[in-house]
Amino acid sequence: MTNNRIVVAGSSGLLGSALTSALEARGDTVVRLIRTNPRPGSSGLAAWDPASGDLDPAVLAGADAVIVLNGVPIGDKRWNDGRKALILSSRLDAVGTVARTMAAMHSPPSVLMSASAIGFYGERGNDLLTEAEPAGEGFFADVCDRWEAAADPARAAGIRVVTPRTGLVLSGDGGALKPMVPLFKLGIGGRIGDGQQWWSWIAEHDWVRGMLHCLDGDINGPVNLVAPNPVTNEAFTKALGATLHRPTFLPVPKLGITLRLGRELADAVGYVSHRVDPTVLRATGFEFEYPTVTDALTAALG
Repeated sequence: MTNNRIVVAGSSGLLGSALTSALEARGDTVVRLIRTNPRPGSSGLAAWDPASGDLDPAVLAGADAVIVLNGVPIGDKRWNDGRKALILSSRLDAVGTVARTMAAMHSPPSVLMSASAIGFYGERGNDLLTEAEPAGEGFFADVCDRWEAAADPARAAGIRVVTPRTGLVLSGDGGALKPMVPLFKLGIGGRIGDGQQWWSWIAEHDWVRGMLHCLDGDINGPVNLVAPNPVTNEAFTKALGATLHRPTFLPVPKLGITLRLGRELADAVGYVSHRVDPTVLRATGFEFEYPTVTDALTAALG
């Protein structure tokens, strides 16, 4: 799928910006959905209001695909009832609005790509997780399950729906590495707890390539957007320290993270174990350019 019209919601974030740049670079026309009315004369922008379910079907008319990446960050603020409600609603409102609009169209776009995350699986210890696994337990696992289900109106209308379950994205421009790198550069970065929890990650470049692979192929359903070599937190810590040429002797005490983030969020972002396999990507011929965590960290930070 090239030289096509792609509508993107959530284009302003780290991953959305990288993806829209890649789409435009290969010749696609991108229409960005924004929450404010575009300035007169501006092109490639269209207004919508996911909170109220307002999306003009004319914006999607003639589009080949819609990609929805919306969702407030899960790890930047402590979880209280209000924050958890916003984490959920920001995802369900966006996907639900697009899916319902597409389902009601006479000639809708043929593809809906609706973001998800490997948090879908919940805490699973050392189990190797493929896309066939059911949803796990816990707040964010429930969010991901409901997030994916919000695309059901499009599925019921016969539209191809892809739900990429993204792991820890390694980027030199921000994201998960942003709070880690300064600590490691100071020599105070270290494993979290015993460091035996599994972290499933992917280089930003491979994430973009994986999204395009899913968009262009005939993939339908969930796709684990992770590299083929998950590592323990201890191994990740050593690799990051080696990339930055800094020691990693000091473990991070659980109490410190818990006091800063709250126990539920601390467990979700630091201690939950996700050993995830990119089964669908590999089965459909995708080849990773950065298959090891050292490769990915060097590309991001070297």
